[in-house]
Amino acid sequence: MTTSTPGQRDRNATLDPTVRNALRSPKLLRTEVLAGLVVALALIPEAISFSIIAGVDPRVGLFASFTMAVAISFLGGRPAMISAATGAVALVVAPVMKEHGYDFLIATVLLGGLIQVLLAVAGVAKLMRFIPRSVMVGFVNALAILIFEAQIDHMIDVPWAVYPMIAIGIAVIVGFPRVNTVVPAPLVAIVALTAFAIISAVNVPNVGDQGELPDSLPSWFLPDVPFDLETLRIIAPYALAMALVGILESLLTAKLVDDITDTHSDKTREAWGQGAANVITGFFGGMGGCAMIGQTMINVKGSGARTRISTFLAGVFLLVLVVGFGDVVALIPMAALVAVMIMVSVGTFDWHSIQPATLRKMPKSETTVMVATVVVTVLTHNLAIGVVVGVLVAMTLFARRVAHLTETHREVVVNHDGTSQVVYTVTGELFFASSNDLYTQFEYADDPDRVIIDLTRSHIWDASTVASLDAITTKYERKGKTVEIVGLNDASAERHERLTGGLAAH
Repeated sequence: MTTSTPGQRDRNATLDPTVRNALRSPKLLRTEVLAGLVVALALIPEAISFSIIAGVDPRVGLFASFTMAVAISFLGGRPAMISAATGAVALVVAPVMKEHGYDFLIATVLLGGLIQVLLAVAGVAKLMRFIPRSVMVGFVNALAILIFEAQIDHMIDVPWAVYPMIAIGIAVIVGFPRVNTVVPAPLVAIVALTAFAIISAVNVPNVGDQGELPDSLPSWFLPDVPFDLETLRIIAPYALAMALVGILESLLTAKLVDDITDTHSDKTREAWGQGAANVITGFFGGMGGCAMIGQTMINVKGSGARTRISTFLAGVFLLVLVVGFGDVVALIPMAALVAVMIMVSVGTFDWHSIQPATLRKMPKSETTVMVATVVVTVLTHNLAIGVVVGVLVAMTLFARRVAHLTETHREVVVNHDGTSQVVYTVTGELFFASSNDLYTQFEYADDPDRVIIDLTRSHIWDASTVASLDAITTKYERKGKTVEIVGLNDASAERHERLTGGLAAH
């Protein structure tokens, strides 16, 4: 029987960072605990800000962040990812709060969570494979810009002392890891700047200025709304939008964390876990939420967390801090949190993607997709809209590029009996973008009476191609000529046989 030393256990846990291994490894457990604390501190002003966007009391956003984080730590499919109240969800549900009130807002959150569970069961997570890398790069870069942009409000019309404090905070975050890697640098910056602000009594904005912190625990809440079709008509559009935005941002964040940690996550579990977490949050009077990319980057990249422990503790610490130590937390200068988020922004941006050497090597279509994703996301302040536009641009450019790869070769063959026939050899993929041009590639008037279309090197993908082939055949027949289509593979032959003659011709 062999026993392992503490050092060996730490090394093994680092290689396999599961909850069990983290609990057995003091080094890894310390990392998870401190990471959860840093994230909790960063969540407080964010949750308050998102509450203001949604038009609700700050405690609604804070309690939502607590319940989302704790629930997703058990239910989610991506360890170490942080879910809480978010700006994207706040923007979606804000009109409900403004026009119909708090109870309808909570009803929207509950329905949105149920829709997310249904979408997960329907397999929406599988759609992630259709998001190209260029869209992901644009998503990450836009995220970094939005994180930085969100800090600008905290640097305008503020006392002069804020600027050197932000600079010092950034210097600590950059330089401290060279001295010590045990304690997360963001936590050191927050503690140091808070201590300085208290000791020097310098007058700078702090967390307490962002809104009133709660002094009691969240309680069970049932929305007082009519249970009828009229209520469904009011909340359904917003609930669907919330569900789609939440799932999209969460799955994109999970994919990003997968890439950073070189691990895989269960996207389907994450999708229904988000829905279940929103339902739980709604029953505790929270405003709903989804994965928080900025805080996830603090947790994974800034603090080195890898397990569900950090996510769970982020929620627990958040509640303990705002309820039990609200007076102390309120004294944290916003400059400290701004410094943390600026460094998160810098670390999140893919600087390699905009280097001149990279841009020269990258196809123009890929760069166009990335830029479109960034521009739309930054202009709309909505990551989901930016990603959808990026995917649509990528699909359009891909279809255009593939369509241009289709070629038609014409060859006239003279038979032994002196008659002639023409053979058109089509090479490339045939779908709506390429097959529409196929109709114009034939010399209808000059061709002999027998025409052969050889599709050995092609594949029929859709009804548009079958319609184009029908139109070509019909035009030749009007001129008294016969057309024979040969070389179809099994899938193409089945599709052609099933659809031919039943589609409108040109």
